[in-house]
Amino acid sequence: MKIIMLGAPGAGKGTQAKKLADKFGIPHISTGDIFRANIKNGTDLGKKAKEYMDKGALVPDELTVDLVMDRLAQPDCEHGYILDGFPRTINQAEKLTEALSTHGGEIDYAVNVDVPDASIVHRMAGRRVCPACGASFHIEHIPPKKEGICDRCGAELIIRDDDKEETVMHRLSVYHAQTSPLIEYYGTKNLVVDIDGTMPVDDVFNAIVEKVGE
Repeated sequence: MKIIMLGAPGAGKGTQAKKLADKFGIPHISTGDIFRANIKNGTDLGKKAKEYMDKGALVPDELTVDLVMDRLAQPDCEHGYILDGFPRTINQAEKLTEALSTHGGEIDYAVNVDVPDASIVHRMAGRRVCPACGASFHIEHIPPKKEGICDRCGAELIIRDDDKEETVMHRLSVYHAQTSPLIEYYGTKNLVVDIDGTMPVDDVFNAIVEKVGE
């Protein structure tokens, strides 16, 4: 089973990708993990990617697809995989489709975890993290026992820059401009599975499994 996870930042697709990977016994793959592994291992592709990253530049789509395809060629992907955070653009999707077709493969499902922007802003604005031990909380869903204080170590909780409303709004605007069109792209191939991401985590997971499970 080959799945691509779609959804805005903060929609919870990463959480669902991990749960699905455990459920079906296939790897959960993100481009960030691929980049880090190749750079750490000093591969030729990793060295090329590092050159761009060291300059603060985006890794070109062609190189990113090469890195992804190299990862998908590993033995643990023989029975499928879950791609999380890739592709991000139509160009990447087209290059991935082309690369997969040359190896006799194709994507089975594009799971779209759909959450309205207002809900995402509300979700992320409520996040609190501990700068000392890394524990995470949410003022509504996982509140600390004492407001603003970490349960584990007693340090003062903070709001990450990534979770501030203005940052979230910017990330959402980028998503809608670059990544949202992927829903239409995979929709024309009849691969999109739309899931209501506003439901509780386990309900979202069960809804996905019901639609893609064998």
